[in-house]
Amino acid sequence: MSKYTVISSDSHVVEPPDLWTERMDRAKFGDRIPKLVEVDGSDTWYTDNVKSGQVGAVAQAGLRFERPEEILQEGKFDDVRPGGYIPSEHVKDMDIDGVYGGLVYPSAGLALYEKVQDSELTHAIFSAYNDWLAEFCSPFPRRLKGAAMILLEDDINVGINEMLRCARMGLNSSMISSYPRAELTYDRPFYEPFWAAAEENNVTLNLHVTTNRPTSDPGARGHDTGWTASWVQHDYWVRMSLCHIIFSGVLERYPRLKIANVEHEIAWLPFFIHRIDVAYREKQQSLATKFANSAIPSDFMRNNVFHSFQEDALGIEFRDYIGVENLMWGSDYPHSESTFPKSREILEEILTGVPENEKALIAGGNATKVYEFG
Repeated sequence: MSKYTVISSDSHVVEPPDLWTERMDRAKFGDRIPKLVEVDGSDTWYTDNVKSGQVGAVAQAGLRFERPEEILQEGKFDDVRPGGYIPSEHVKDMDIDGVYGGLVYPSAGLALYEKVQDSELTHAIFSAYNDWLAEFCSPFPRRLKGAAMILLEDDINVGINEMLRCARMGLNSSMISSYPRAELTYDRPFYEPFWAAAEENNVTLNLHVTTNRPTSDPGARGHDTGWTASWVQHDYWVRMSLCHIIFSGVLERYPRLKIANVEHEIAWLPFFIHRIDVAYREKQQSLATKFANSAIPSDFMRNNVFHSFQEDALGIEFRDYIGVENLMWGSDYPHSESTFPKSREILEEILTGVPENEKALIAGGNATKVYEFG
């Protein structure tokens, strides 16, 4: 892989303890602001007075290769790899891993889509994080790209304005919930101005795993059998959102809009792509939209939707059906399941037998195009 530019379409930061306490209005939000609290010897995030995350497994890159039995959800911030929150150290770790660039997502922040129910508080939390993320990426604008956290509820203009504000700060992609509240699914007219603004400003919209808004699904809470079962099939939520987006004609109305399906792996995609075409052909009576020019749902999947994966060799076997130019590898640094520091070695194994030109696209070329790495 050494001849190719390798770019991670899914890297992460570990939010520092003072990120929100120093940037949010304490007079207004008080102890509802996210804060890191020591509980039973471990550092635990609390948001709106509810436990919202920990710093263990999200910061244990490399441990899976040496001592996987020691991977724990609990942990201390003092043990976090500096690359998780210091940009120069982050880039040093990319150099160790043979990775040129990385699209950066939050860690504790992911769960806040589900954990925080109050929209006003969520908007404030996301805005403060976006300010910090823009500063994190700014020393290395060609190598670090940040995905802004965006909430789309209540007044859609609030979400639009935050997306555009972040784009002006250099965050040229935004993360929206992988599945919104049940009454606000992505087939609703409510979102039309947002889709239009994202297309007009060339902002890629990312649907990252574990960013559902509050749900009645028991698998979204705790770490029990229900949670494990939900984790195994977490692509359910993004499949629902993609169906809502495609079948309601969003991608026909906004043909330059880019959607990224992130960290759901890819082996499920061939069957999904096949099924949306079958549904379109055989369930005519239930269709909300009839596409022009003989288009079918899979056309929009291949033209507008991109897929970030980590270690899915099975999915790579079906790359031609999914679309070679739609696949983007990600390292998930510095989480415990990350490929760091063996990303190139793992990529070589996953891409065994893949033609050289296709390797170059999957390892970095596609991400370069979607997220405009320089």
